[in-house]
Amino acid sequence: MKIAEHIDPWICLTIFCSFTVVLFILLPLIEMIVQPSFQDLKETVQDPDVRRSIWLSIYTSGLAAFISFIFGTPFAYLLARKEFLGKKFLESIIDLPIMIPHPVVGIAILGIAGKNHWIGHLMHEVGICVMGTVTGIVAVLTFVGLPFYVNTVKAGFEAIPVRLENVSRSLGASLSRTFLRVTLPLAWRSMLVGIIMCCARAISEFGAVVIVAYHPMIAPVMIYERFTAYGLKYSQPVAVWLIVVCLVLFFLLRIFSLPKEHQT
Repeated sequence: MKIAEHIDPWICLTIFCSFTVVLFILLPLIEMIVQPSFQDLKETVQDPDVRRSIWLSIYTSGLAAFISFIFGTPFAYLLARKEFLGKKFLESIIDLPIMIPHPVVGIAILGIAGKNHWIGHLMHEVGICVMGTVTGIVAVLTFVGLPFYVNTVKAGFEAIPVRLENVSRSLGASLSRTFLRVTLPLAWRSMLVGIIMCCARAISEFGAVVIVAYHPMIAPVMIYERFTAYGLKYSQPVAVWLIVVCLVLFFLLRIFSLPKEHQT
């Protein structure tokens, strides 16, 4: 019998679809990376405006991830350990920033941060301004990145056996001490992965940021401005450097996502 008769059509289909998906993702990225010359990339990274915008993207994304860590960790623990009425609805609310159009996020944030809203009025009274500020950028990036942190850490808490916490409580430890001495050491990897995912999601945000704070200019906004003003030649090198930053983040993500036995 011929070898071809032993090849399952499903295997052929999976190979073809896998090849198509990888090609679909890689081709545009490879083309964008190889088009700018080394000199273009060198001149771009030497541009103070470019370095400032990339650093601002990293800085604001890091702040968004830190805020998500502070407020999202207790919330994720609550979702992982407690069953209560309306929990599924609450989890759906957390996922909303993932699904709604991003310009809507910017409009929604400006809606409550404006002087006509009582929250916005109170913020202006204490000197907090959202429109066209780093504060506004961080608010937007936290909004879009928080679901990734909460969902990741929630899954990490759920993977920890409850009996370990119960043993600690039965020995007289308080709930907070149990969390710090038992749960936290076991969940640190999921927290770190959640922080990286939140940061990676935030650093790529454009639609909401461009509405809330066109200036100061983060890297995605600068790429858009250079593309609309000068075309591909001047926007591609900035995009390449942003891809490098994202690649570093996802490389770290893969490292910390590996089980301990695979990291040696």
